[in-house]
Order: sequence, then C-alpha cells, then structure tokens
Amino acid sequence: MPKQQSTTSGKHKARKRFGQNFLTDQKIIDQIVATIAPKRDDNLLEIGPGQGAMTFPLLDRVDELNVIEIDRDLIEILNSHEKPNLVIHQGDALNFDLDLFNPPIRVVGNLPYNISSPILFHLLEHRDKVIDMTFMLQKEVVERMSADHGSKIYGRLSVMMQAFFDVELIFVVPPESFDPAPKVDSAIVYLTPLKSCKVTNIELFEKIVKASFAHRRKTLRNCLKLLLTQEQTSIDLSQRAEMLDIDNFITLAQDYEKQYSN
Repeated sequence: MPKQQSTTSGKHKARKRFGQNFLTDQKIIDQIVATIAPKRDDNLLEIGPGQGAMTFPLLDRVDELNVIEIDRDLIEILNSHEKPNLVIHQGDALNFDLDLFNPPIRVVGNLPYNISSPILFHLLEHRDKVIDMTFMLQKEVVERMSADHGSKIYGRLSVMMQAFFDVELIFVVPPESFDPAPKVDSAIVYLTPLKSCKVTNIELFEKIVKASFAHRRKTLRNCLKLLLTQEQTSIDLSQRAEMLDIDNFITLAQDYEKQYSN
C-alpha cells in the first residue's frame, strides 16, 4: 500500500514505469491503519507494499500478511527486515489468482495511478472472495467511483463500482505526504461488496454501461442503437447516460439480455 522510505542503506529511486510514489507522512499512515482496523487473525493482502510504509504497521497487528510486489529491488528491501509473518509474492497483481491467499480476504493497497482501474475491475470479477478493500487512489478516481448520477463526473467507473460495491471516500491525502510528490491529491476509499447484487451477467452489464458512456453528449438512443431500441426497454432512451441511476442500468442490461437470449 502507501510506501515509506527505505530504512536500509541507500535510497530506492521511485520508478515511473511502476507508478511509484512513496508515502512518508506518519500521521497519514496512522490514519490509514485506523481505517483498516486490522484484527490479529485477519486474512490481509496488500497490493504494492513498496518500501513498507503500511506493511510494517500492519505486520505488528496481524499474524500473517501477504503482499504482492512487482519490483524486485523493493522485495529485497522488504526481505532485509526479516519479518517472519511477512509473505512476499513477486509479480503483477493483475495476474494473481486470489485463491492462492485462502479467501475470503481483506485487500489493501496504494494502487499506482496508471493501473488502478484494471486492478479494480480485476477485483470486481473476484468480489466473492473479498471481505472489504481499502485503497489509496488518485482523488479524482475516487470521486468518479463515488459520484451520484446527474454529476458531470458520473460515468462508467461510477456505475461499475456502485453496482457491486458500497463505495466510501474516507479522507484526502495531499501531495506533500509523498516522495516524490505527485501532481495531484490522493484519497482513501473503502469498498465493501454489496450483500445483494442485482447484476446477473457482468459481461453484458459492462457492455451496456460502456456503450452508454461511449459518447457522453449523445443520447442513449444513439449510444445503444446497435444494442437496444426504445420498444425493447422501459428506460427512456432520450436521456443521456449520466442521468440514469444504477438500477436503470441494471434494467437496461436485463432488457438487452432478453434480446440477446432470444
């Protein structure tokens, strides 16, 4: 998750290709740990531990912590601390089978801005293995995830996240809390899978949502003309996509599935 400077000799240089920004603000670190509120027997998985800003406080609170890190140099730094309850997995979080971590799991992480959406969609597909998720993301991304319909920033990410998760922006993290300092604010988001999910076919649902927002200035009638006609749905297609709430999109997907299955 958020990352701290190395306590070993020599400073690790943040790598742009991995989207690395290391968290150095102890007050923020304490706030995030308080948000996660780990219990001793929690099955916790951290994505992108970096140099251990969150990793080491979490290790003091859980019996075992699994982490996924892609940067071999950072893995060497983490290993140098010789923490017996730290289990490091080298690789890309997008390619990991969550069954390896004995689900259900609690997931935490400081997600690199350049791959945050792919990781979120990957975890969405495996949400049945997740208890909750606490992430640091670009503030703009969290605001889009939690936006209400009718908002200018309400879009595909808002619908896809809110159809499957309860999304809560916890607090904002300023750029000066990091080294190097990013050019934007970050934010902590807390996600819990909805107990009752109305989406029956994720693939078709995503297809409808993606098409609906493909041309924001156009009406749904134009965006969905190859998928649905007004006669095939009760949703008013003269609206633009941002005016529809989550249930409206679920209805559109169900109406499309009726045509698809006929």
